[in-house]
This record gives sequence, structure tokens and C-alpha cells, in this order.
Amino acid sequence: MNAPLLSIDNVSVRYKLPGGGSLTAVNEVSLDVADSSVVGLVGESGCGKSTLARAVCGLEATSGGSIKFKGHEVRKLGMRRRPEELMRIQMVFQNPYASLNPRRTVGSQIADGLRANPQQTSWSVAGLLEEVELPSDVQQRFPHQFSGGQRQRIAIARAIASGPELLIGDEPIASLDASLQARVATLMRRLALEAGASLLFISHDLAVVRIIADEVAVMNKGVIVEHGTSQQVWEQPQEAYTKRLLAAIPAVDGLGTLPGEAAS
Repeated sequence: MNAPLLSIDNVSVRYKLPGGGSLTAVNEVSLDVADSSVVGLVGESGCGKSTLARAVCGLEATSGGSIKFKGHEVRKLGMRRRPEELMRIQMVFQNPYASLNPRRTVGSQIADGLRANPQQTSWSVAGLLEEVELPSDVQQRFPHQFSGGQRQRIAIARAIASGPELLIGDEPIASLDASLQARVATLMRRLALEAGASLLFISHDLAVVRIIADEVAVMNKGVIVEHGTSQQVWEQPQEAYTKRLLAAIPAVDGLGTLPGEAAS
């Protein structure tokens, strides 16, 4: 059996509190992501899922356990450049305006990703913009000239340009209009798999995760409480917390079906 692309083994993240004591944001979590797979990590705000994602990227120090990417230990980044063996991890953040440089054109920022790509690629800036459903002639525009949904697509294009083997979406659709959320999530899945990458997609929206993920892990209070295929978690949830998340999904058409889902 092949080793997983990403292995999270018994990882904890704790913060020291002013005046003493500590807060455990992630508590002994284990989760694997296989090659060319899409794993959804869902839970309410404050459950620890974004903290875990930041630890996987080396943006947060762990207090215990280990994170390995292709067998290499992931440690918190310091002032030095990220180790070469970990360069193939890329994240798309919740707020695309904060993650894009407001003083540089979007074309130049996507080009940065292409220059960082160690693999020979047929991608171009224009081609990547078209892949995320933006016209190629917007390359000379700046981030503030786009809507939130368009900026998120630009952030996805930049991440794909760098040739990731693991793409992480940290609540990448949370700030988007409801009409765009499933569309952008589906776009991330398609581009990641076409690029040969795996996708760890983090969201509080189980309905959207169900559409794109092969596996779903449900997180509550820093702990993964349920893990299975998307179909298993959706149709046969085992934990009361998962059942509450499912019950909170609105039946948008009054019939208990989701947009695009065939009526039974």
C-alpha cells in the first residue's frame, strides 16, 4: 500500500493564554490525504479546522504529533525560505484580497507561480485566467478592480500555476455569494485533479463539500468526530454533531433537495 501524500498523525496545536493556562485548538488529530484525492474537512467556525490547515502549511507550530508531506516532516516556517521538498504545498485563503498584492497586476502574480513551478508546463498566464473563467485580457488589472468571486478565482489560478501536489482551500468560498460557492468549489476540484494534485478543502458547508469531496472528515472542538466517504457521511451519519450539521442545511426549494440534485 502506497504511503499517503499527506499524513497528519496525532497532531495537537495549543496556545498559551495571557496570565497563564492554555487553549487547545487542535487535539490529537489524525488524517491522511492520498494522491489525486479530494478530502473535505468540515465543522463550525472555531472548531480548529483552519488552525490545522495552517499547521499543514507550516504557518502554525504544532504542540504534539507529526505532519508529513511525501515523507518529509512539516515544521513551522521561520525567516528562511521554505524547504524545497515542501514547496509543492499551496493554500488558497478565505480572503483573496488579503492574499493578493494590491500593488501588482494579477498577471504578474500568476506569472510568479509559473516561475516557481519545477515541472515543464504548457500553462500560460492567459490560459490559467481562461481556466478560472476570466478573460485573458485582464492581466494588466489590479486586484481591487475585481469582485470578490473573481479575486478568489485569480488566487486559485496563482496557486495552480506553481504546480502544487497538495492544494489546500481554507474556507475559500465562505466570503462568496451563495450562488457562486458551489461553482468555485467545483472549479477548485477540477483544476486540482487536472493538475495532478490532491485537494484538502476546508469549509463549514457540508452541502458544498458533499458535491466535490471523495472523503469527509467532520471536526468539532478540535477533534475529528467522524470520517468516511461523502456518501456515507451524508446518508448514514453516525455522530450527533454530524446530524446537527446536516439538519442545519436549508432546503432551498422547499422539497429537501439541493440545486442540481435530481428529485427522488
